[in-house]
Amino acid sequence: MHASLTFPSINPVAFALGPLEVHWYGIAYLVGILLGWAFARHLVSNAALWKPHEPPITRQEIDDFLTWAVVGIIVGGRLGYVLFYNPGFYMQSPLSAFAVWDGGMSFHGGATGAIVAMVAYARNRGFSPFSLLDVIAVSSCSGLFFGRIANFVNAELWGRPADVPWAFIFPGAGPEPRHPSQLYEAGLEGIVLLVVLSVLIFGFKKLSQPGFIGGAWVLGYGFARIFVEFFRMPDPQLGYLAFDWLTMGMILSLPMLAIGAWGMLTAKNREPWRRQAA
Repeated sequence: MHASLTFPSINPVAFALGPLEVHWYGIAYLVGILLGWAFARHLVSNAALWKPHEPPITRQEIDDFLTWAVVGIIVGGRLGYVLFYNPGFYMQSPLSAFAVWDGGMSFHGGATGAIVAMVAYARNRGFSPFSLLDVIAVSSCSGLFFGRIANFVNAELWGRPADVPWAFIFPGAGPEPRHPSQLYEAGLEGIVLLVVLSVLIFGFKKLSQPGFIGGAWVLGYGFARIFVEFFRMPDPQLGYLAFDWLTMGMILSLPMLAIGAWGMLTAKNREPWRRQAA
């Protein structure tokens, strides 16, 4: 039997304020959102990144979009989980779909909800939704990183059985050592993707081509998610859909490859724009 690492005994509750328990999961998402928000404000404030154009979005508009983003992510994430990951249960108990506090969110649904919110908000404010997508996409990497770290802390979404030296025996997952797939995702989606997008923004000034950075994010996330799905256990209510390796996460990520490539290839035909006030 190969050696495995001991899973760190971490209380999912960071601290309590009387009856109110503050979980590491909530702290992780809060830190991710705040860092992403600060990075987005920096991007729209740096005119040099948008040359030869002017930034089409203001810092105040980034601030105002935060509420739209949260609503889009929550509604889209929950709807995606209901439709793709557990439709049978929610058909029998439709009111349970509103019990978001019981868990069950889909990343792909949340991303779709956020994109719908971006398009609606950009049209309302009169600037290119592609430019907003670029800014929010790269800024979301911090949330992805800390969210996956929180998955690891909570010992959830663990990986498939493994004999690698860095495998963990997760509580509740049986005696077999497993891939820490949460950390794989944190590294790929949160760090590698952020580095690649930052090089494109600061080194190649790709914000001047609306949709390029957003397309690169969609393409990069699709590749990262498909890769990690080979090491991650599928959702128990679905299991493997075919071949003992195909998962719902892979199927939902495949269209992202085509969409991301389209966004990057067509970006050169776009320019940042803002509707002039009447």
